[in-house]
Amino acid sequence: MPAHEKMNYVEFPSNDLAATKAFFEAAFGWSFTDYGPEYTAFSDEGLDGGFFKANLCSTTASGGALIVFYSERLEETLAKVEAAGGTIIRPIFSFPGGRRFQFTEPAGNEFGVWSDPE
Repeated sequence: MPAHEKMNYVEFPSNDLAATKAFFEAAFGWSFTDYGPEYTAFSDEGLDGGFFKANLCSTTASGGALIVFYSERLEETLAKVEAAGGTIIRPIFSFPGGRRFQFTEPAGNEFGVWSDPE
């Protein structure tokens, strides 16, 4: 049961749903449920959500929120993101509390991945 007044679902635009799905399947092992040709949903990934067909993308440069994944092995996750077709837009850097990198998936949406400090 969803928690009262807590974040429950997130939606992202995608100009290429097939490429977005293929990326997240390869990089993170996600699975999707399609709801017609213009929407696909994911669940059990920390936060449920979906991608809708649109000629837009979510980036921090355009004011979009940055969704950040956690990784126990940051370099391995970076390699998986690159192998799946993601573009590293900010290589691994340190910040107070850990390390992280930022990437875009094939449709241009920006995400981050963080890890504990070394």
